[in-house]
Amino acid sequence: EDQSKKSPKRKIVLLMAYSGKGYHGMQRNVGSSQFKTIEDDLVSALVQSGCIPENHGEDMKKMSFQRCARTDKGVSAAGQIVSLKVRLIDDILEKINNHLPSHIRILGLKRVTGGFNSKNKCDARTYSYMLPTFAFAHKDHDVQEEVYRLDKETLEKVNKLLACYKGTHNFHNFTSQKGPRDPSAKRYIMEMYCGEPFVRENVEFAVIQVKGQSFMMHQIRKMIGLVIAIVKGYAAESILERSWGEEKVDVPKAPGLGLVLERVHFEKYNRRFGNDGLHEPLEWTEEEGKIAVFKEQYIYPTIINTEREEKSMANWLNTLSIHDFNSSAV
Repeated sequence: EDQSKKSPKRKIVLLMAYSGKGYHGMQRNVGSSQFKTIEDDLVSALVQSGCIPENHGEDMKKMSFQRCARTDKGVSAAGQIVSLKVRLIDDILEKINNHLPSHIRILGLKRVTGGFNSKNKCDARTYSYMLPTFAFAHKDHDVQEEVYRLDKETLEKVNKLLACYKGTHNFHNFTSQKGPRDPSAKRYIMEMYCGEPFVRENVEFAVIQVKGQSFMMHQIRKMIGLVIAIVKGYAAESILERSWGEEKVDVPKAPGLGLVLERVHFEKYNRRFGNDGLHEPLEWTEEEGKIAVFKEQYIYPTIINTEREEKSMANWLNTLSIHDFNSSAV
């Protein structure tokens, strides 16, 4: 207790990994205790380990807390970054982790500049989305069950469609929060592709990667949902171009289960402060091994087992037929 009071307060970033199942997202909702979030558990561990005074737990502004990305309900992360001011106590990572459940880990810590804000200084975010490949089985002439295996032609078609998202588009149809003329609905996507499929427990899965400057609520899930609807034969390819126009397009939202915040990028900050002799660049090469182990232990098994038990993708695919992809309400 005394040691932590004497420790200087410093601005740091923490590299976090978590399995989001059972949580209502990352961001804390003060005063609404029935919806548990990742930050509830994190702040409690910071207080218990003596990194922050107890009264900072109630008011996160006091510790200049900022998360890099607000992950939605059920979404996991392998490389989330939060910035905050803490007392730099001895064995700080070990002490914080001792007060966290095993499916939330702090994997790294770095000192940053006093004015650093993890949300504003982040220039890009990479997400992955793991899904069973039967999501791409054509509704009329493919087997729809778990025995489905993705062929080369279908994977090429998926990648051709995903590549259409690259560049800057108006994504107002991919979130419920923006109108067509809202300038903030324009978002820049750097890359998007689906990797080679692999089999786990007799089900074939594939992982879609997407890197963008920033994303709106549900945007990635809707981007993937629309591509699935096209590949399965529910919607015409032309709907992609239409969805970036001003008219309202009915875009289906894929389940949250497979979505993982993979990493966040601080290229501008690293160029300016990464080699100034005082601060380290925000890169986590040394932690890559720990990240990979965490994903294998907590993230992938959760996605695979939940998919097998709750059939979230299979159930969602059954709802595609009730969407009207042809109508357009102006």
